[in-house]
Parts: sequence; C-alpha cells; structure tokens
Amino acid sequence: MLYRHLGKPLFFKLDPETAHHLVINGLHKASKIPGGTSLMRGMYGIPDSPELSTDLFGLRFPSPVGLAAGLDKNGEAVDGFSAIGFGFMEVGTVTPKAQPGNDSPRLFRLPSDEALINRMGFNNLGAEEMAKSLGSLKSRHIPIAVNIGKNKVTPNEEAHHDYEKCISVLYPYADFFVVNISSPNTPDLRNLQHGSELAVLLDAVMKEMSKQAALSGSSKSVLVKIAPDVNDAELEYMIDTIQNSGVSGLIATNTTLSREGLSHSNAKEMGGLSGKPLRERSTEIISRVYRQTSGRLPIIGSGGIFTADDAYEKIRAGASLVEIYTALIYEGPEINRKIHRGLKELLRRDGLSHISEAVGADHR
Repeated sequence: MLYRHLGKPLFFKLDPETAHHLVINGLHKASKIPGGTSLMRGMYGIPDSPELSTDLFGLRFPSPVGLAAGLDKNGEAVDGFSAIGFGFMEVGTVTPKAQPGNDSPRLFRLPSDEALINRMGFNNLGAEEMAKSLGSLKSRHIPIAVNIGKNKVTPNEEAHHDYEKCISVLYPYADFFVVNISSPNTPDLRNLQHGSELAVLLDAVMKEMSKQAALSGSSKSVLVKIAPDVNDAELEYMIDTIQNSGVSGLIATNTTLSREGLSHSNAKEMGGLSGKPLRERSTEIISRVYRQTSGRLPIIGSGGIFTADDAYEKIRAGASLVEIYTALIYEGPEINRKIHRGLKELLRRDGLSHISEAVGADHR
C-alpha cells in the first residue's frame, strides 16, 4: 500500500532512468544505516518457508523467486535487495571494461501494457568495480549470480576473451554465473546464440570455469540466458548445444523485440521489451526446453511474472526457480510477499508438500 499510494506516483513522475538510480542509491544507503536492513526485512521480508526453499547448483535458495539482471548493474545494492524478500538475485550485466551504454533516453515505461522497453546497452562500471562492491559485503543472505557479457567494441570472434576475463576477475565473488548472449541492445550479441559460435563460446567459458575452480578449490555453476525471439529450429539447436557444453542450466528468457498486442505509444521505441506481454512466450520456451531435455537441465524462468499464478505457471512448465524485474517496478517491494503467500496456497490446492514437486508438473 505504501508503494502504491506514495512511492509509485512519485517515481512515475520521474524519468525512468532517474527513478532507477534513486532506487539503487536508496537501497545502498539504507543498508549502510545501522538497523536499515532489519527495518526493510521487517517491512518487506518473507518468512522462512521450508516448502518453498530450493537446493540447486549446490546452493540453498530460501525462496524460488529472484531478481533478474539489469536492475543492480554494478552490485551496489545487494544488501538492500536481499532484505526485501528475494530468494536470490543477479547483478550485472557486467563487462570486462566500464562502458557508458547507449545514448539516453534508453528506458521507457508502457503503463497500459504493464511493460518496459530498454536499450541500455550494458552500461556498467566494469568487472573490477563489481569485484570491489561484492568483496565489500560482510555477509550474504541469498545466492548472488553475476551476469556477464562482452564489451560493445569487442568483435564476436573475440567475445570469449571478454567472458573469460569477467569470470577470472569475479570468480571469488559470485555464487554462480550467467552468460548473457541474448540482450538485443549490443550489436550482433544475439548472433552468439547460433551456429558454431555458441559451441566455441561455451567451450571457452567452461574451460575458464574449470581453471578457476582448480585455482580456488571451489566449483561453481554457470548458466546461459537465452532470447525468446528464436524459431523452433534455432531453439532446438541452442538447447542441444547448451546441454552438450556441460553448463549447469539456463535462464528463459531475456527481453523480446516483439511488439505484438501493445497499446502504449512507447511501443515504437527500439530495445528489449519486458513485462506482461512476454509472459506467454517465455513460458512456452520453458516448456519446450523442459521437454527437449527431459527435465535434466535446470531452468530459471523469467518474463512477465506479476502474480503467484504467473510464477506457478512457469514452475509447472519446468522452471525450478523464477525471476522478476518489471513487476517490481509496477507493484513495488510488496510483491515478494504476495507471490510467496500465493505459492504456498497453490501448493496446498494441488496437494503438494514442496515446490520441487510442482516443477514440470504439466508434463506428467
């Protein structure tokens, strides 16, 4: 209620990117105030619910609902997001070198469609600065995934060097990694999803992960984030290549270039669309991945989740975990409690004792 009647009207009067920075800076500063995270946890945190906790990738996720990449690009507000009910979060996308991203304006709201369009272009402070941010954390309450990408000026044939660099710099600070080859806002990046380029990239990534595991004595998982804008043949090839590479799972999906069914005037803007219009397509991709892999490749579902029913739909389609982003902008931090409460009710309705029993249930 506080966000709906006070926070959202204020934020929605501001330029979207200005509001974005206010949220990140606010959460960062609030977490530095004595008692700040405890206050946020009391207002927006979720109770420990064994039926919703998930063990995956060698990690414990207290809730299956996480924060997608793109909001905390530099890992500056991890403590704050950890306190408002997320079960895990992605930071990034981070690139080896700092880069400003695309020209502003580059973030647009579509309120009538409950959607966002962004063409940020991997704006971030670089891997070294993220390492400092994550290294300064005194404790971790939830798993942190580092989402990695290539710099805009790096040609595709050399892209693997950028991913290797991010892994080598950030390996000590990530609980797991996400390889982003599906953002529509870096020229030619999505081409890395197709043909032999994907196999070559993932081979280099896995070799670097093995190298860092040997140096540190600690193995960590890496996932691949895929786009929704692929045809059936491309998707089948991607899934086969990803499964054969030895990575631990994938995230379905990134933002879409589709504008089907939109009513808001900002639909004309270039960039990736997120929010409710993406819900059905991302769920369809999840279902196809689950079927093709017979449920052996863990999936994190992302795209259009606003309610517990939306999250449960993706879980039943095959997702072991889910992520939100746009819903947080429209619904505020109360959303985690709503989804958490709703998921428990849905499990009781279906006579299930644990969320893992619902994963892929639509295929049985």
